[in-house]
Amino acid sequence: MNLTLRATLAAAAIAVALPGAARASFLERGDAQAFVRDMVEQHGFDADAVTATLALARHEAQVIRLISPPTRAGVRSWQKYRARFLDRLRIDGGLAFWAENEADLQRASERYGVPIEIIVAIIGVETVYGRNTGNFETLSALATLAFDYPPRAPLFRRELESLLLLAREQGREPQSYYGSYAGALGYPQFLPSSVRSFGVDFDGDGHIDFDAGPADAIGSVANYLHGHGWRTGEPIAERARFRNVVDPTPLVAAGIEPTLEPATLAEAGVTTLGGTPPAATATLVDLETPGTTTEYWLGYRNFYVITRYNRSSFYAMSVFELAEALRARRATQLAQRAGAAQ
Repeated sequence: MNLTLRATLAAAAIAVALPGAARASFLERGDAQAFVRDMVEQHGFDADAVTATLALARHEAQVIRLISPPTRAGVRSWQKYRARFLDRLRIDGGLAFWAENEADLQRASERYGVPIEIIVAIIGVETVYGRNTGNFETLSALATLAFDYPPRAPLFRRELESLLLLAREQGREPQSYYGSYAGALGYPQFLPSSVRSFGVDFDGDGHIDFDAGPADAIGSVANYLHGHGWRTGEPIAERARFRNVVDPTPLVAAGIEPTLEPATLAEAGVTTLGGTPPAATATLVDLETPGTTTEYWLGYRNFYVITRYNRSSFYAMSVFELAEALRARRATQLAQRAGAAQ
């Protein structure tokens, strides 16, 4: 199915209605014209339809402002970052989300092997359980980043390509999608390429929809983590302790992917907080907060998998700690109900 005639007519109407300065479009650019050719040659799109779709995209200056690094780099602070996500809104909201969607969460956990609390925590960190999904038109946001943001243009050009492919697959207008300034969509904030690769029609209604309700998002988050190597029943992270005075810098510099064998860590004097050897191959994660002692954690394979969702150790630890808080509160709730029923 090609992009629709309606897009062509809409673009023509815009061109007639707007003054010359406002009509300036990405299509006047060689890289955008090359994009049209690629969509035709690689994916069999109609050239006029892709051209009409790009004519609907507009430059979004706010998108560039939001994605650009600050002119002055801020000081990393784990405690400040953590406070954004480990709050009453996300804990109380997560418990309510868990209760309202228990059947879908249980089914996703059983199918993909990912704990319920991790699925809930990711959706909580990303969008506060669907409250903050973004109101940027995805077509314009991605076109802006693909053609007007050189530092990451190749990435966002691929995502613009994925958006058009996704729209064709779903029978939707490309301009009908709304999400974050970076093009992320719905409850789980998947980029278009992730929707195509990991999206699941979990409610069985025949299409993947991240806006109407959370069921598809629940299944898709679990599928994403499963697809990136989640290991069912294995640990995620635990606090590290230094048995001797050591310099942790080389261990941290080994990278976010777990490569440090338990024997290597033991030689360096690194144990769990309880003094036992690390459970498996790990990474050493440093969580810095100015003015306080740095926290060190052992991150296992499942911790690394969470960083595939967002490549930040702060992000992964926030998901982990929110999940732990939700699991503990949920257990308390169930115990209290059981006691009241006796």
